[in-house]
Amino acid sequence: MRVLVTGASGMLGRGTARTLSARGHDVTVLQRRPSGLDVREVLGDIADPDAVRRAVRGQDAVVHLAAKVDVVGLWADFERANVDGTRTVIEACRSLGTARLVYVSSPSVAHAGQPLVGAGAGPADPAHARGHYARSKALAEQMALGADGPSLAVLAVRPHLVWGPGDTQLVARLVARAAARRLPVLGSGAALIDTTYVDNAVDALVAAVDRCGPAHGTAVVVSNGEPRPVAEIIARVCRAAGVPAPSRRVPARLGRLAGTACDRVWAVTGRQDIPPVTRFLAEQLTTAHWFDQRRTRETLRWAPAIGLDEGFRRLASSYLSADADTGSS
Repeated sequence: MRVLVTGASGMLGRGTARTLSARGHDVTVLQRRPSGLDVREVLGDIADPDAVRRAVRGQDAVVHLAAKVDVVGLWADFERANVDGTRTVIEACRSLGTARLVYVSSPSVAHAGQPLVGAGAGPADPAHARGHYARSKALAEQMALGADGPSLAVLAVRPHLVWGPGDTQLVARLVARAAARRLPVLGSGAALIDTTYVDNAVDALVAAVDRCGPAHGTAVVVSNGEPRPVAEIIARVCRAAGVPAPSRRVPARLGRLAGTACDRVWAVTGRQDIPPVTRFLAEQLTTAHWFDQRRTRETLRWAPAIGLDEGFRRLASSYLSADADTGSS
């Protein structure tokens, strides 16, 4: 097939484009900066109709990953990238005859701060989603699934906490804070959470491209299906990177209060640096959130190939290789 991947400058987008290409598909990528991939490339903003139409024209399927992913920022920026950008992609798919759209969403669209224990993919809920990112993704997912119909099959995939070598979001931020001794464990650290090794998330999106059509008009959550205590996940990331795991503990209630205070200060002052904690992050680190994967695996006809133990081994190897390269230079 001819497949467009938006947002290929990120870890998940790059991996998806590479895997689709390796499997023989004719891949185009769309993002603002050169990706360095050996595929057709269109540079432009995801909310720019002209750029999006250039990229979508002639495509059989679109995997829409491009988004503003951050814990700070103005609502207008999240709305433009995540809501307006998705609307632009949908309109281009409809007008140019693209038959399949895989919308890459987030479990945060259905998370209102309460524990999620063996949960399914609940409906996106912009009114109760926590923070600008989650709210904008919830609105975009509603829009995408609302566009599902006879001429455009839409499937929403929500990968949960994707990590792996080269991750500049979850892994890099945890490691930087742990190295600076600024990473406490909030609460007991016993809350069970799901994560997704990047190769598994990539394979799930490739499976979604294949399955979009027979499966459509619905959302699925993707994870490794191996929930672990949050303190264990953090410690294993730190061990892989060769930095000390956090030993200091902060009560959960205090962490949430601090997150709420940071949210208010950053909103009032317009600061763009990453706060020590946010209310959403405090909730994520102190409440269980793991998902029943049976429907996902049935829908996508997919199962994760890389277990957590192997994923952490690969992460550690990537840090050792990076240290060796630095030493040799």
